Amino acid sequence: MAFVQIGGLSLHARRGAVQGRRALVFINSLGTDYRIWHQVAHGLRGRFSTLYYDKRGHGLSERGALPYEMADHVADLAGLMDHYGLKEAIICGISVGGQVALGLAGARPDLVAGLILCDTAHKIGTRKAWDARIAQVAAEGIASVWPMTEKAWFTQDFRTRRAADVAGYRTMVTHCDTGGYIGTCMAIRDADYTDVARALSVPAMALCGAQDGSTPPALVKDMADIIPRCRYVEIANAAHMICIEQPEETARLIGEFAKENGLD
Repeated sequence: MAFVQIGGLSLHARRGAVQGRRALVFINSLGTDYRIWHQVAHGLRGRFSTLYYDKRGHGLSERGALPYEMADHVADLAGLMDHYGLKEAIICGISVGGQVALGLAGARPDLVAGLILCDTAHKIGTRKAWDARIAQVAAEGIASVWPMTEKAWFTQDFRTRRAADVAGYRTMVTHCDTGGYIGTCMAIRDADYTDVARALSVPAMALCGAQDGSTPPALVKDMADIIPRCRYVEIANAAHMICIEQPEETARLIGEFAKENGLD
């Protein structure tokens, strides 16, 4: 395990350096840690250098003070990349991780050569909906929102066939620091990267599970349509967490994107 002090916080990170290979940076979703990307990375082994990390208040990273803004998550990632000397990387984020990726491209374009935006959007949800979730988690804990999360994240087929896996991800999410979860909900609630998306100059690919219940395909497609150089791909037999339900296809598409854009 590696811990790096960034902006006064200890962040948990894992660096997989491959000499001469472009960096591929993975950003996890709300409530999860960087282990959600392991199967995807396995499908790309040897092709890229990698950086995984746990967002503040997630996994083994420190929480820091609330409230959070998305700019805090962006600054954390920029600090990590500066620490490791990474520039012109492919940034791959899912859900809130995709918003962090957009924010990084807007704030530090020197760090970004391409974006993989998974099951995310320039603006996710409404203030009313996020405030309701924040209030519920504060009063009843993260476990209280898991039933709705499970249905949005995983297809019925996956929940039936892979019940043990779903139980494991439930444990991951419900063990997330409550303050870190709430703080990140606040950041999502207040984030709007519409202008950043419209101004992007790097190539991008937007991936979405066909049965996504958190950021539905129509919303992800709307984001893709306003990004100048963005390819939209819908992945069958997956809901919100394509990196878990369809890791091989997710890896294949990332590799294809890199090759098509001269980023491999």
